[in-house]
Amino acid sequence: MINLKRNAKTLELVEATGLRTRASSIYKPNQSEDFKISRSKFEDFLKCPRCFYLDRVKGLVSPGMPSWSLNETTDLLLKKEFDRCREEQIPHRILIENGLEHIVPFKHEEMDRWRDSLRHGLMARFDATNIILSGGVDDVWYDTNSEELIVCDYKSQASPYPVEAESYLNSGWHEGYKHQMDFYNYLLNLMGFKTSDKSYFLVVNADRLAEGFNGVMKFSETLIPYKHDTSWIENKVYEMITCMNSDKVPKSNPSCEGCAYTRQIFNLIRNKREEK
Repeated sequence: MINLKRNAKTLELVEATGLRTRASSIYKPNQSEDFKISRSKFEDFLKCPRCFYLDRVKGLVSPGMPSWSLNETTDLLLKKEFDRCREEQIPHRILIENGLEHIVPFKHEEMDRWRDSLRHGLMARFDATNIILSGGVDDVWYDTNSEELIVCDYKSQASPYPVEAESYLNSGWHEGYKHQMDFYNYLLNLMGFKTSDKSYFLVVNADRLAEGFNGVMKFSETLIPYKHDTSWIENKVYEMITCMNSDKVPKSNPSCEGCAYTRQIFNLIRNKREEK
């Protein structure tokens, strides 16, 4: 997909420089000032250290992707439902349907900030470093029996196949989803909250087998429990910090399509020069 850069307010086409302009978004190796790393940027490091380094340390801007407005809409509508239950401190209908009447949406004065991934999100300092980890969570629930918090992440899709827990969690396409859930639980723990050993994906799946559209898109709803694992995160964050403090560009992931595309461009240029 080819994207053209536009002014965020006027939507007029503007020159794409490929460089970041805000100094606060570029990390200087061994800097002492605090530096924020979001959940999505941490995932970038896990996928390809080279692309992450070029972005956060060298200030190169990766090609953007359009927002998925339909996914954002299902998230928004689900949040409205859960917020009504949060206000009354009653279980949502999906929780009741799954025999989880003892769980209610967590009521906290910071909830809106926790869900604001762009401006705030869950946020905590990593160990005794200058790195601030953050991530915008979809929802947090409260187990009235164990008095533990439960992370819930909404996922929207349109698959002709039924949503089943085992195949959903074992899919290679969903590996990042599990990283995401692990990270949110890790953040809440750093913030001093006790979390349940089980989180949930609330998957809404559009019906592709319907007879027609007729102005209505129907979705099925499936609650998938996930036994998260935060044990791996600390070492990976230290690896990320070591990467950021290095003056050498790290190796790329052999499976990174972005790096492969860049290599082919350099190969074309080099071959052209050799022909001369």
